Amino acid sequence: MPFGAGANGFSVDRRRNDFGADPRGNSMVGFGSSGIRGVVNEELTPQVVTEIAAAAGHTLAAERVAIGRDTRTSGTMLANAASAGFTAVGAAVDRLGSIPTPGLQAYCRRHRTFGCMVTGSHNPPRYNGIKLFDRDGIEVTGGTLETVETTLETGRYTPAGWRDIGAEHEINDACDRYVDEILQAVDRVNGLTVAVDPGHGPGGFVTPKLCRALGCSVTTINDEPDGTFPARSPEPRPAALSDLSRLVRAATADLGIAHDGDADRVVFVDETGVVVDGNELFAALAAERVTPGDVVVTAVNASTVLAEVVDDRGGHLDLTPIGSANIVARIRERHAAGDEVVLAGEANGGIFFPNERLARDGPFVAARMLATVAETPLSTMVAPYDVSMVRRRIEYGATASRDRIMDVIRSYACERDRPVDETDGIRIERADGWVLARPSGTEPIIRVVTEADDEETATCYADEIIDLVERELR
Repeated sequence: MPFGAGANGFSVDRRRNDFGADPRGNSMVGFGSSGIRGVVNEELTPQVVTEIAAAAGHTLAAERVAIGRDTRTSGTMLANAASAGFTAVGAAVDRLGSIPTPGLQAYCRRHRTFGCMVTGSHNPPRYNGIKLFDRDGIEVTGGTLETVETTLETGRYTPAGWRDIGAEHEINDACDRYVDEILQAVDRVNGLTVAVDPGHGPGGFVTPKLCRALGCSVTTINDEPDGTFPARSPEPRPAALSDLSRLVRAATADLGIAHDGDADRVVFVDETGVVVDGNELFAALAAERVTPGDVVVTAVNASTVLAEVVDDRGGHLDLTPIGSANIVARIRERHAAGDEVVLAGEANGGIFFPNERLARDGPFVAARMLATVAETPLSTMVAPYDVSMVRRRIEYGATASRDRIMDVIRSYACERDRPVDETDGIRIERADGWVLARPSGTEPIIRVVTEADDEETATCYADEIIDLVERELR
C-alpha cells in the first residue's frame, strides 16, 4: 500500500533480500554498511525516500532534523522527499543545501539535532542514498539502522496531525560555519602551494576556502558543482586523478587534495605528482601517533604493513567489518572500555582522528596534512611503507549469482586448507599475503583485494580468483 494509505497511518511493502532485491523480482533499495543506497528512480524513488525519512523520524523520535545533500542531479528532488517524510511525522527540518557530509555532521553536533545526508558518496552519478546521524553528528550504526529498516518494512509509523506537521527552515551559512570550526582546530601554515580537486562535489565549497584561510596558495580543478561528474568519477581512485597529478607538477605544488562525492574522504597526491596509496598513508600516520597501549581501529582489508607498524610500537590493531558505521561502533566500544583510540578508518581515504572528532572528515584531515607536509614532504613521509595490493571487481546480475560466486571462493579455500576469516566477506590467508572477496553493500559487485610481498604476486593471487570464478560459472 502506498505512502499515506490506510486509516491508521503509513504502510509500505519493503520485503527484500540481502542486496535489496524484492523476492517478486523488483529492484529494491539497499541497506548496507554505508547507509542506504540505490539507483535513482529505480530502487531509490522519491516515494521510497519519503518513506525512509518517515520511518527514521519515527524510530529516532526526532523533533528536529538537518538535511544536507551532495551535488548530484537528483539531490534536490530526494532532499525534498526526505523533508516531506520527516515533517510528515512531526519533525522540524533545517535545510542546509549542498554541503560535505562532515559539514552536516558538524551542524548536528553544534545544534544537537539529528541529521540526514542525501548522498551517493563515491558511487556513479545514477546512484544516490541516505546517511543518518545522531545528535552528536555520529553516523547511526547497525542496530538503529536495522530498526529503521524494520519500521519501513512494517509501515508502523503514524503521521502527525495537520496542526503538528514539522516546519522547514533554510540554513544558508552551514558551509561557512563548518570552515570556521576547522580553522579553530588547526594551526595556520604559510607559503604552501596546494592543488585541490573536489571532483565537482560539495568539497569545492569548503576545501579551497579552508586552505586559503590557512595561508596557502591554492589552485583548483573540477571545482564547479556538477552532479553528472563530467571530469572524473566521484570515487577518487588513482586512475581518476591524472589531471590532479598533472596540476600538482605544473603548479609545483606541495600537496594535491582530492575528495569523493560527499567529501568525507580525502586522497592525497604528493609533491612529485604521485597519488599516495591509502594504506601507505595510514601506516605513516600510525607510525607518528601510536605509543604503547594505543589502539588503531580499521577494517579487515587493512594492509599487513599497518599491522607491523602498530605492533612495532606496542599498539593494538582492531579489525572490523568494512564500512564507516562499523568502525564508528568499534571506536565507541573501545572508548567505553577505557582504551585510547588514536587513529581509525580505512585506506580509501576515510580517516578518523577519534580524539578530535568521531567522523570521517575529508577537509579536516586535509587541513591537518598541511601542517605535516610543511615539515616533511609527503613522498618522504610514506616512503618507508611500501604496500603491494591489487584490486579487482566481479560484477553479478542477481543475488543467487553473488551467493554462488562466494561459495566458489569459499570452496577454493577449503579444498586447499587455507585459513579463512569471514568477519566480512571471505579473507584467505596466503604464505606471503592474503586475498579478500567481499560483496559491496551498495553495488552489485564483489570486490577482490589481494596483498603480497610484491605486486606481481598480488596480481597472480587476484587473477587466480577471477579465473576460478569465470571457469566455475561458465
